[in-house]
Amino acid sequence: MPRPLIRTALPGPEAQKILELDARFVSPSYARDYPMVAKRGSGMWVEDVDGNTFLDFAAGIAVVATGHCHPEIVRVIQRQAETLIHMSGTDFYYPLLAQLAEKLAAIAPGDFPKRVYFGNSGTEAIEAAMKLARYHTRRHRFIAFLGSFHGRTLGSLSLTASKAVQRNGFGPLLPGVSHVPFPDPYPIAADPGGKGRTCAGVEAIEKLFKTSAPPQEVAAIVVEPILGEGGYVVPPPDFLPELRRLTERHGILLIFDEVQCGMGRTGKMWACEHWATVPDILVTAKGIASGLPLSATIARADIMDWPAGAHASTFGGNPIACAAALETIRLIEEKYMENAGRMGEYLLRNLGDLPEEYDLVGDVRGKGLMIGIELVKDRKTREPHPEARQEVLRRAFEKGLLLLGCGEGTVRLMPPLILEEEHAAFAIEVIRQCLKEVASADGRR
Repeated sequence: MPRPLIRTALPGPEAQKILELDARFVSPSYARDYPMVAKRGSGMWVEDVDGNTFLDFAAGIAVVATGHCHPEIVRVIQRQAETLIHMSGTDFYYPLLAQLAEKLAAIAPGDFPKRVYFGNSGTEAIEAAMKLARYHTRRHRFIAFLGSFHGRTLGSLSLTASKAVQRNGFGPLLPGVSHVPFPDPYPIAADPGGKGRTCAGVEAIEKLFKTSAPPQEVAAIVVEPILGEGGYVVPPPDFLPELRRLTERHGILLIFDEVQCGMGRTGKMWACEHWATVPDILVTAKGIASGLPLSATIARADIMDWPAGAHASTFGGNPIACAAALETIRLIEEKYMENAGRMGEYLLRNLGDLPEEYDLVGDVRGKGLMIGIELVKDRKTREPHPEARQEVLRRAFEKGLLLLGCGEGTVRLMPPLILEEEHAAFAIEVIRQCLKEVASADGRR
């Protein structure tokens, strides 16, 4: 395997020019962890404007599921661009829109008829799911989870509870949204004599029903089967099944946000399949079209009962994005989903002992190629260590590995699903080096 090649100090001279231009003209709301200025990508690799090459373990925030510029994806994009670029499924028909809807309905969990609404991003898919839930149930309340991220438009932001900065200054948000703790089986409990927080989510919802959110007013409970931006937290095995039983008992819709954890990333097409739990509505985006903007809201056919004109999107289900999605799904089904499961096991097997080696590491967790390494100041209190996390990201960047964080102090591994063992081995080497350096600088083991 070719190794990353760092030719210049980072950022290099060409990168510095772009950084200066960006600082003058681009919205300051974008958050960048380090000065990576990409020029081209191929497979697992990204080259910056100065000719430095990096192994990508971020995948455009879990978007380029089939790697950068996969030749089969490029081929179908080029072919479709020569045929039909745009027609708008809002007002007209074209084959790809219906064909992709048929495919998504077939692979989405649940043995019942389904219908599909197309948007351009995860937040649009959540907005559609929220509107549909209100329309169908004639109820107005929603319940979501602390640590969740569902988007930044006002409706989805009302559900989001990942970082305060994402909500600060934008209120009042949508009324009628309640948040409860996401169940977190952290291995070092702060209350060793207690039962932990494995059922906290369901118990907290039941308390809400008795105090401030009557169940007959709740349209839907919205949850990420695996918490994404909130720290790559895998819930205990009984959580999703218990949540499903709770919603059925009260006639509440269950919405799974699989924008980040779906499309084969966890070794199954949908993360909820690990717990054999079927939602009423499933939303997906990110990895669905290998980098093109597309999202889908997939619902039971009897729930998606809104009339013509109730909701639409000019660009949602664009022909080129649909063509890329159909090819992406084919590649994921044929080889990359299985590979994600296998390589995820390899990474966990080779990183799982980090908490034993470093006091800095509180937990290593995940499924498939969705793995979090949580860094803490104190493992008993679980106080996060965001400074150490940022230092790990910076040092990894300087060594040629692209990583991103999530939660308050977690390093997340979300490479393209085409990951091979030699790529994983290099990433493990760099991560271990960075942790050793940061722990030493922090005066810890």
